[in-house]
Amino acid sequence: MQVLKIGGNELDDPGFLAGLAEYVAGTAVPHIIVHGGGRAIVALQQKVGLQSTKVDGLRVTDREMISVVQMALSGQTNKQIVTALLAAGVDAVGLSGVDGGILRCLKKQHPTADLGYVGEISQVRTDLLRQLTGLGLTVVLSPISLGFDGYTYNVNADDAASAVALALQAERLAFVSNVPGVLSNGRILPHLTPDQTEMLITNGTITDGMVPKVRAALATIAQGVQQTQIVNLAGLLNNSGTLFTTQIVTE
Repeated sequence: MQVLKIGGNELDDPGFLAGLAEYVAGTAVPHIIVHGGGRAIVALQQKVGLQSTKVDGLRVTDREMISVVQMALSGQTNKQIVTALLAAGVDAVGLSGVDGGILRCLKKQHPTADLGYVGEISQVRTDLLRQLTGLGLTVVLSPISLGFDGYTYNVNADDAASAVALALQAERLAFVSNVPGVLSNGRILPHLTPDQTEMLITNGTITDGMVPKVRAALATIAQGVQQTQIVNLAGLLNNSGTLFTTQIVTE
């Protein structure tokens, strides 16, 4: 089992979806694709005249905004990905975390702000996901999730992908974006352990926005996923990128 998390920014490029579909079609392992869609959300909220704010990168989501987020992610973006997969011959089904109660969540607490209908995953329905992938289906999953209070919640796609990978004990979780991996002197570092990664943060090789990405990767392998990868589409297709494991990988 492999979980792919794809960012919303890449979805504006039709070449990205075609390449992603090519990759999934060419691999034998079951896939679950968890996606974001920030640009689609912004475009739709502008069309309906809504304003939004963010707190520490999290979109404050009231009842009007959750409707917009759900339409953009579970409707538009989800089906866009499924359509590309089907066109490449991949048998795919598009769902949200609400469907079948696949992703159940609690309201996310923040020390200084009420985030509204923003959740954090507390339960993953692994039996249903395993049944679907067992039928040969690639599952495309929107991170809109079902709260135990009966409301729908917006969940960060990185967090949703990590929760799914951990619950399924996936062999690999790949964060796919426009970042090719961790770079040192312009070269992609193919393998990193937690100790090596922390050293690179300390000496300034890993900086800025890459720091939270690698810390998320380390947190996931610490909890039981065998491998976590930071990679772009080209890296998926040619098997590069940076792979995080608990032990040193030898060629």
